[in-house]
Amino acid sequence: MDKAIELRELTKTYGSRRGLTGLTLDVRPGEVFGFLGPNGAGKSTTIRLLLDLIRPTAGTAVVLGLDPRTDGVALRRRVGYLAGDFVCDGRQNVGGYLRFLGALRGGVARARIDGLADRLGLDQSARIKKLSKGNRQKVGLVQAFMHDPELLILDEPTSGLDPLVQQTFLDLVAEAARAGQTVFMSSHIMAEVEAVADRVGIIRDGRLVALDTVASLRTGTVRDIEVTFAVPVPATAFERVPGAERLTLNAAGTVLTGTLTGSPDPLIKALAGHSVATLRATEPALEELFQRYYEGAEAAPSTPASA
Repeated sequence: MDKAIELRELTKTYGSRRGLTGLTLDVRPGEVFGFLGPNGAGKSTTIRLLLDLIRPTAGTAVVLGLDPRTDGVALRRRVGYLAGDFVCDGRQNVGGYLRFLGALRGGVARARIDGLADRLGLDQSARIKKLSKGNRQKVGLVQAFMHDPELLILDEPTSGLDPLVQQTFLDLVAEAARAGQTVFMSSHIMAEVEAVADRVGIIRDGRLVALDTVASLRTGTVRDIEVTFAVPVPATAFERVPGAERLTLNAAGTVLTGTLTGSPDPLIKALAGHSVATLRATEPALEELFQRYYEGAEAAPSTPASA
């Protein structure tokens, strides 16, 4: 199996309202794929289509080599799923509920459940109906991870979690990837996706507008630069540096500022002839790239991306 998820022109409409339009993408086995977009962009619609919780208007989805519609039971045995609106039976305590779900999956070792609960700081003796939003989310994370599924499908997985638990979650994702599991994770929080994702897809108004690695998405973006020299340099030293714009030396000739687009190689070569004391280049955050695509730049591939 060379594709964990294979989507072709996947479309979902709700009457006159568009949920998803012509989504085509591949997710490789063993990769962490970050699916970015604000609320209402189509992230949850995509995930529900992957699991046959809703049916597509057009297009196809193949998950772990199976058709979600005709092979739904077999598929869900191999998937760990956390819904964006995760709910659970409030009458039980946490431990009893998780053991019940483990039994439904054919048996999950008690030690595995206990280990995940301990790492997330989840009290298994607590009654579910008395849990806070964050603690209910921990229950959802445990049930998704506990059976070591081939594919984890996580919809806004850190909703309600405090920063320390968010980091534990990212550790769990990294461990799953090292174990060969595939992770498809939707989010509107750019930092968490940037920390663990191999590739990122950005969705806007039901359409894919970018699909690539974080590093490749950054290619062509603008970086602010500041260089301090140990001794003054001539005012003409950096007049023609490809990709550099608005380069300005201070009056003393010791501080160079400006912006850089694309590869820093030409600038570095120009700097090599001078004594550089400090060099600062501000790397664009994934959040900045996300905003750029939401301000109108579209870069959806015409064929299934595998970069």
